[in-house]
Amino acid sequence: MNILVVDDDPVVRSSCRRVLEAEGHTVIVSSSAQEALSALERHPCQLLLVDVIMPEYDGLYLIGSVRARQPDLPILVMSGYPTPETIAGGQRMGATHFIAKPFTPEEL
Repeated sequence: MNILVVDDDPVVRSSCRRVLEAEGHTVIVSSSAQEALSALERHPCQLLLVDVIMPEYDGLYLIGSVRARQPDLPILVMSGYPTPETIAGGQRMGATHFIAKPFTPEEL
């Protein structure tokens, strides 16, 4: 499976890459919503993992943009702020799953 991981934290990006590649997936990483949208145009993905809070454009903006182009793409929201508002916002925009940071490799 091709998976796009979008997070402004390089540690989260590299950790996700390491765990998911060990499971046999191809992982593409992006540090911003804009970079992720460009990556999706170049690389077809079967899953998007996206952080909510990022500079410039947040994860909810990215989810909305992706939903307009790929309405069936599964999206997993990652957040260090797992408040009811954050979870509801992700679901409203079309996220299919939510995971709170920090998470274990098994949770991912």
